[in-house]
Amino acid sequence: TSLAFLSSVKSMITVLNISLTVLFICTGPWGRCMGSECGPGGSQSRAVWCAHSEGWTTLHTNCDQTERPDNQQSCFRVCDWHKDLYEWQLGAWNQCVPVMMRSAGVQRPTVCTRGEEGIQTREVGCVQKADGEPAEDAICEYFEPRPRQEQACLIPCPRDCVVSEFSPWTLCSKTCGIGLRNRIRFVLAPPLFGGSACPNLTEFQTCQPGLCEGEENLYSLRVGPWGSCSVPLPRQARHKIRGKVKGRLREVKDPETRELIKKKRNKNRQNRPGGKSWDLQVGYQTREVTCVHKSGNIEALSLCSQETLPVTYQACVIPRDCDVTEWSEWSACSKQCHDPNGAKGERTRRKEVSQFPIGGGAECPELEEKEPCSPQEGAAPPCTVYKWKTTEWTECRVDMLLSQQDRRRGNLTGLCGGGIQTREVYCVQAGVDAPPNLSSLRSLRPVDSELCLGVPPNTTQLCHIRCPVECEVSLWSAWGPCTYENCQDQTTKKGFKPRKRRIINEPTDGTGNCPHLVEAIPCEEPSCFEWLVVKLEECVPDNEKECGPGIQIPQVQCINSDGEKVEKQLCRDSILPMPTICEVPCPKDCALSPWTPWSFCSHTCSGKNTEGKQTRVRSILAHNAGEGGLQCPNVSALQEVRNCNDHPCTVYHWQTGPWGQCIEDSSIPSTNASVGRLRGDDVSCSVGMQTRKVICVRVNVGQVPPKKGTSELIFTCIIQMHQDIYRKVFFCVFSQGGKTKSKQYRKRMIIQVPANGGQDCPEILTQERECDALSVCHGYRWKTHKWRRCQLVPWSVRQDTPGAQETCGPGLQFRAVSCRKLDGGQADVEACLKLATPMPPLTQLCHLPCQDDCQLSSWSKFSTCTADCVGVRTRKRMLVGKSKKRDQCKNNQMYPLSETQYCPCNKYNAQPVGNWSDCILPEGSRMESQLGMRVQGDIKECGQGYRYQAMVCYDQDNRIVETSRCNSHGYIEEACIIPCPSDCKLSEWSNWSRCSKSCGSGVKVRSKWLREKPYNGGRPCPKLDHVNQVYEVVPCVSDCGQYVWVAEPWSLWKVSSVDLRTNCGEGVQTRKIRCMLNTIDGPSEQVEDYLCDPEEMPLGARNSRLPCPEDCVLSDWGSWSACPLPCSENSTRARVAFPLRKPGKEKKCPPTKETEPCKINSNCFHYSYNITDWSTCQLSDRAVCGYGIKTRMLDCVRSDGKSVDLSFCKELGLERKWQMNASCVVECPVNCQLSEWSTWSKCTHTCGLTGKLWRAQTIIQAPQGDGRPCPSQMKQWKPCSVKPCYSWRYSAWSECQSEGARCGEGVRFRNVSCFVSDGSGQQDSRVVDEELCGDVDLSVNGDRQIILQEPCSVPCPGECYLTEWTVWSPCQLSCVSGDDLGFGSVQVRSRAVVAQDPENLLECPEQELEARPCTGGQCFEYKWRTGPWRGSSRHVWCERSDGMNVTGKHYVSKSVGTVWFTVPTQAVPYCSLAGVCGCEEGYTEVMTSDGALDQCTVIPVLEIPTASDNKADVKTIRAFNPLQPAASTPGRAGRTWFLQPFGPDGTLKTWVYGVAAGVFVLLIFIISMTYLACKKPKKPQRRQMNNRLKPLTLAYDGDADM
Repeated sequence: TSLAFLSSVKSMITVLNISLTVLFICTGPWGRCMGSECGPGGSQSRAVWCAHSEGWTTLHTNCDQTERPDNQQSCFRVCDWHKDLYEWQLGAWNQCVPVMMRSAGVQRPTVCTRGEEGIQTREVGCVQKADGEPAEDAICEYFEPRPRQEQACLIPCPRDCVVSEFSPWTLCSKTCGIGLRNRIRFVLAPPLFGGSACPNLTEFQTCQPGLCEGEENLYSLRVGPWGSCSVPLPRQARHKIRGKVKGRLREVKDPETRELIKKKRNKNRQNRPGGKSWDLQVGYQTREVTCVHKSGNIEALSLCSQETLPVTYQACVIPRDCDVTEWSEWSACSKQCHDPNGAKGERTRRKEVSQFPIGGGAECPELEEKEPCSPQEGAAPPCTVYKWKTTEWTECRVDMLLSQQDRRRGNLTGLCGGGIQTREVYCVQAGVDAPPNLSSLRSLRPVDSELCLGVPPNTTQLCHIRCPVECEVSLWSAWGPCTYENCQDQTTKKGFKPRKRRIINEPTDGTGNCPHLVEAIPCEEPSCFEWLVVKLEECVPDNEKECGPGIQIPQVQCINSDGEKVEKQLCRDSILPMPTICEVPCPKDCALSPWTPWSFCSHTCSGKNTEGKQTRVRSILAHNAGEGGLQCPNVSALQEVRNCNDHPCTVYHWQTGPWGQCIEDSSIPSTNASVGRLRGDDVSCSVGMQTRKVICVRVNVGQVPPKKGTSELIFTCIIQMHQDIYRKVFFCVFSQGGKTKSKQYRKRMIIQVPANGGQDCPEILTQERECDALSVCHGYRWKTHKWRRCQLVPWSVRQDTPGAQETCGPGLQFRAVSCRKLDGGQADVEACLKLATPMPPLTQLCHLPCQDDCQLSSWSKFSTCTADCVGVRTRKRMLVGKSKKRDQCKNNQMYPLSETQYCPCNKYNAQPVGNWSDCILPEGSRMESQLGMRVQGDIKECGQGYRYQAMVCYDQDNRIVETSRCNSHGYIEEACIIPCPSDCKLSEWSNWSRCSKSCGSGVKVRSKWLREKPYNGGRPCPKLDHVNQVYEVVPCVSDCGQYVWVAEPWSLWKVSSVDLRTNCGEGVQTRKIRCMLNTIDGPSEQVEDYLCDPEEMPLGARNSRLPCPEDCVLSDWGSWSACPLPCSENSTRARVAFPLRKPGKEKKCPPTKETEPCKINSNCFHYSYNITDWSTCQLSDRAVCGYGIKTRMLDCVRSDGKSVDLSFCKELGLERKWQMNASCVVECPVNCQLSEWSTWSKCTHTCGLTGKLWRAQTIIQAPQGDGRPCPSQMKQWKPCSVKPCYSWRYSAWSECQSEGARCGEGVRFRNVSCFVSDGSGQQDSRVVDEELCGDVDLSVNGDRQIILQEPCSVPCPGECYLTEWTVWSPCQLSCVSGDDLGFGSVQVRSRAVVAQDPENLLECPEQELEARPCTGGQCFEYKWRTGPWRGSSRHVWCERSDGMNVTGKHYVSKSVGTVWFTVPTQAVPYCSLAGVCGCEEGYTEVMTSDGALDQCTVIPVLEIPTASDNKADVKTIRAFNPLQPAASTPGRAGRTWFLQPFGPDGTLKTWVYGVAAGVFVLLIFIISMTYLACKKPKKPQRRQMNNRLKPLTLAYDGDADM
């Protein structure tokens, strides 16, 4: 085993030193736990061996056996079912520990910016799920990996406390003598993450307005809080009164009347005070009155005898806690049917109130409890199930591609390819059988769509219109032989010469739309079979001579009219071709070439002016000898002409008409089982007939009357019986707004369009009508009854007070409260507690006038005004009873008897407010769109619309009022234009270019160019090139044989060296070469020479030798034989010629065979297929998009790179393994489809100026391809009608009043009034009449519990107390440079300390601070701000990013009325200054006791206070940081002068230079004397002095009086 293997094994290694060698005991990993059963009891083993340090193993005995580890151990065998028994237990994350602390030697940064990176860990262990007992981790690791045990965390930077700037100084706490005045600040941000604590929130300063005249009042009368409400003496008298009432009831003799009175009394007992549910009882409560010294000590009341003692008792209501009954039984489930998958119902149970809370008793608990429920199966009928239904898809609609725009395509109905179709979706009840007279397509009446669960089906889908495939036929074949119309019937003598063409591409609707495929020409002497001469054999001279006249025997075969070879006996009736006369020239005869083949017929038929001709020619190859040989014929004998195609030019063909309507055939029963069902439903069908007309047509003439009349072909068809199927769909839409009446709308949707003559759908698909009156919603209100008489404190309690014998004074009175429905009917009190406003108060304070009290009547109504805004109106009241005679009651200031106010001025003005709304098109009928959708591009949302602006109405006091006061309907409108989208416009297609290749495959191109760019959301342009053109490229194939060279016969020889005797020798022959268009009938017309292959052009002239008499005459050379493939220079090719005239005696024929070597790319070529690239996706002519075909071409390429005819490759049998066609898809131009505009939403604000109504539309189908894009504006808004915002608001709390005493416990009051505002928050609310808030719930800021008074405390003179809590500060995030650190938001409030006497400062309480987390929040930054320099000073302050002046931990010092800056320490993140902290020139540092820089102050050279200088004594609060520097008073009472070395501009004064010069002279004198006194001469050392005083550093020990 290698050492590398040892290092990779996790094992325990024991090192043993034996002599000089080192041996290790190595262990391998533990193997798999094995065992017969799951759980504990398994065993696992591992390998243990002894190894040398060099890596080789050795015997076990060489290692210390006592140190040998075990190789087996017990284990826990884990099985799959253990997964349900064990799990990972995750502990809580521990505290975040800085990474620096875990890394030794790494120093933590001194300045914290974002926070410090840390790591936190947690405990992870495997436990049993049942009891949480620990288990082996390997068990849990068997199923899932161990969760992570540590993660990164962030330790935030410390955040110091931030406080506001100080408020102005308060007035002096005393009017004479020495008092205190305070100024306070509040906390803006609490200290976080170990930041510095908040500084003192209060600063005190002694004050003395003046000397007191006489002795100071040291005592104050203080009242304590009211005690608990106590029960008065036993109510024996009340029982007597009840007895009298019962006696009166007994006196009623009529039992019916007595019962009626009893029922009425019992009926109202629950709603009246004294009933069992109210139990109202008047009690009394008392309070303590004490006399307090200004030091806080309680003294005898006699010391406060100069003050009148306050009342120490008052009436109260005995408090009663709410008491309720036990829970009632559960009500029946609100769901009355069984549906396991549907929503559950709920059931309720209630508690009844047996005692309502009275006098501040505990409130009632929840009186109703709900829980979900669902009836069990079988206990209730199954629930109604609703499902989605859809109408049929509309017809597929195709939009044209921009690249296919063409003015000539005015009719778009024939477009095909990909498109879109729509349908409507509605909800119906499922599980109910449709009536039997309806088909399965019919549905029940639709219901509300919210009843259908799940996602509704799609309303749009892409579709494909199959493009019609046009019939494509081949070219006409050549005219066939003259044959009978029917070879079975050969009685007629006339025949027809037919020609045919075949269908290359089948049309989509069958072959009925294809043109005729057969044409025929009448001819004479028809025959169905004829002999075809294959070839003529060699000419055989007669009489077995070697030359001379002879015959050629033809080789023939029998063919039918289609040119197919048949049996020879079928041609028995045809004339067999006879042998042809020929001649073999003798050596001295004239030698002629063989006849050329007959040329193509010049005309396909013969008429009056045209006649078909064929020619053939031969030439003279050698002249005859002068004597004895046959003479050469003249020129005219070298050419022969014959007639051809002598039949007349009359062409006939059959023409078919369209198939007629399918007519039911009554002879065939409709129940024929062979018909079957077409659609799988109950649509009934029957068998019918279709016919069409077939006529004979003469080309260029017209119809030819048939022999037996018009031919009608009859096809059997299947007729589908028509059904008019449409279904009504009803729903109601309520429109609200203004004073218009609500209307109902309903519509019906076309489920199936009529087909096959079915009844048309009705034109009216929508209806509307006015809605019925809405039913009044159930509501509840409180009804209050009359107040009862005022009840005073029991006489036993007030009998010792002055005036107790008189029944008068403050008391308490009750009233009954009952619950009513809105229609006036009675209801249970629980309904009002749950659904109505808060319960009105049952008790109120009252006052029974005493004899000496002034009594006045109620105020009368105000007098009427003669006109608005003119004059005044008054109201009056008068004294009542004995008050008229009392003088104190005639004091009009205390008891005014009249009030006057100006007449109201109802002047209103209207003005626009807010922005203009979106441009909104006029709304037509809601149901005008049949499909409930708007197709962008079909329904263009453009044109003239209107935009709106809200109007607001104000009264003469600039208070917002209803817009109707200004005779305005709330809006102004003006016309606006929504520009219509303009699509990209392209030109028409150019003509196709010529195919890029004349032989083989190429391409042809056509193009369009940009005419107009799109705008206003029009359809975008396709991808254009740099010259704004779009191209269409299609493949094309040029037949290599479509243009051929045609050579005329060689001319006569032109002999250059003429031998007159022999007429032979060297000569030249010429011929004309023309490029001709090749057709099925042969070369037809001459074309330009460049269209033919120049390499294939035959020779137009040749030099040769004209044979002499008796020379051997050979024919022209035949074609070269093909070179064997593959080409090789060892191979040859040959061509041969045959002798036409044998040589004379002693003469021989030249060689009749020529050979030449095969050379590659010269006369021998290799051929291979070449595949082109795929073409663009080709659609049919009228197709817009969708599926098409892309093609590629196969070329046969010669080895020299030239494209040749495919036949060259086909003849070689090369493999064609490529697919030439493939399906492809052209993305369809799907326009954006939008839904209808939704109904206008509710106003975003119930009142105010900024309310908006919104409506939106959604994208039903996103655009694709170059379809019209969706508009950018998918929402529209218009302003709501402006309404005033009425709300109830509290007034400010009144000053705390302790009745009858100078201090102590008291009460403060506030009112609730109706306010109006415009809801913008920028205008202050104004008080208006309470009647305007009649429709507003009596609640303040959502709190329906109205509190108009609360207890408070008036501090006694000399007391130190805490202020009220400040309002909660805004939420603040922990941020750095505007980035949230993720530690949440916090807000804070605080209470500061206020003191009144310097002697009681040590008894002040601690200031208080509360912080709480909040949501949201804002990031703040802090920066230093400075004011302008004024002389040698300027203001420096710290400002928060919202503009607030803050102080944080930094304090402000003043010098001669100027605010100077302080430098913060580096530990404070707010407003920190970079660099070293120091003071400017002319100022010295004031240090705290711990060595930190506290403030900078002017260098105090010398200060001499005058005798009248009364420096203020400044104190700080105990228990707070005493290191806060004192702030001196802004001004001084006396004079103070300074030896100030610096002037106002910061430069040294003149006298400083004089003093410096004197000191300099004195130093020189001392140095000189020292020099003279020394024995050893010494170079004097000059000490250079600074020309200004050294700044004095003061050690500040924290004493405020320093």
